[in-house]
Amino acid sequence: MRKILLTLCAVLTLFTGCFTSSTGAGTVGADRKQLLLISAAVMDESAAQAYVKTLSSAKTKGTLNIDPVLTKRVQNISKRLIAQTGVFRQDALKWNWQANVINEDTLNAWCMPGGRIVVYSGLITKLSLNDAQIAAVVGHEIAHALREHSREQASHDQLKNIGIFAISQAAGLGDVGAQALNIATQYTITLPFSRSHETEADHIGTELMARAGYDPNEAVKVWEKMSKIGASGGVPEILSTHPSNESRIKDLQEIAKKLEPLYLASSKK
Repeated sequence: MRKILLTLCAVLTLFTGCFTSSTGAGTVGADRKQLLLISAAVMDESAAQAYVKTLSSAKTKGTLNIDPVLTKRVQNISKRLIAQTGVFRQDALKWNWQANVINEDTLNAWCMPGGRIVVYSGLITKLSLNDAQIAAVVGHEIAHALREHSREQASHDQLKNIGIFAISQAAGLGDVGAQALNIATQYTITLPFSRSHETEADHIGTELMARAGYDPNEAVKVWEKMSKIGASGGVPEILSTHPSNESRIKDLQEIAKKLEPLYLASSKK
């Protein structure tokens, strides 16, 4: 027992230096400390592989960027949002940002680590999203990448594995980076984010859109539209594990009010 406790103490000491905040606070205060055990390089490599695979599959099916007007619209909105990412982290301005549209009825969008964005056409057409509402969705997904939520979730899962590994008195912690390579791919698209991550992404994403000159109140309207679709039967994929619509709308209303001065200032530029 004493040996096990000493091993656990050593592990905890090692992890103490792994708590950091991946972003600056911004106006919304997004500077919560995060446990980031998995290296950023591993997550980026994994995301790059998954992104290429996704785009290649869509191209083969003839569904990648087939509407040039819609594609350009999404890319222009994305550029305006990306230009504001330096508020939260300066290095993001140098990421290899990409934005593509896949022609599917799926009500979803995502942004992988490193700035790899995909928006599904069904999200825009079925919800009749205007530019500001598209900005709300894309800003939210960009926020996940800025805050490295995929890396954080993978780190927490890896921590569980390491804990069991230590208690069983295995020889060492193992190669975390190599083990995470396969896991990381799942976190870029497949696995859902936690509710706290979704709320955090709402806050950061709404600030991005406000700074980019989009009315933050339009973020509220997006989730009102989502709520109506959810009430009619099918829950959109993008809502699968997000906070409840009622609490989310209330929270976004408060955030929009807080960010309105930023929007008004950006609109005058």
